[in-house]
Amino acid sequence: MRNPLQEQLLKAGLVKKDKAAKIVRDQAKQRQGKAPVAADEEKVDARQLQAERAERDRAIVAERNAEARAKELRAQVRQIVEAKKIKRDGEVPYRFNDGDRITSVLVSEAQRAQLAAGTLAIVRQGDSFELLPRVAADQVHARVPELIALDHGRKEGDPAPVADDEDDFYKQFVVPDDLMW
Repeated sequence: MRNPLQEQLLKAGLVKKDKAAKIVRDQAKQRQGKAPVAADEEKVDARQLQAERAERDRAIVAERNAEARAKELRAQVRQIVEAKKIKRDGEVPYRFNDGDRITSVLVSEAQRAQLAAGTLAIVRQGDSFELLPRVAADQVHARVPELIALDHGRKEGDPAPVADDEDDFYKQFVVPDDLMW
């Protein structure tokens, strides 16, 4: 049973009978799902290529997100340092190790005592160093610990304190033990 269009093309002599029969057979094979094997391989290759591209795109997006997060953390640290830095108004040099170099900053006697006691910390800000109180130094250490140049109040390997100002606010709200979800 042929298509009326095929009948008209045969009568007009535009298509040969064997060519029309071949087309009908190909259409029947496609309907029955007996497509050529090469087309399946092409589809598999296309899917594999698409999966590789998607994986590469995910890796690129993850890398960009990590870079954006690091940039955001550095901006937060810069804001903390600018807002809470203590003015150095002394003439006494305070020397400390900065990696493999010995660096000095000029501080007052009171600031020198606070640095030794651990109530002040020295933070790297670009090419210079700034003095920060303990709370601000803990905030900086929680975000980017590499920027802390000297901190006698924290021992090596100590985790950063988790309590932030926001966490302190929520401590006043007690959650009952028998709370059912």
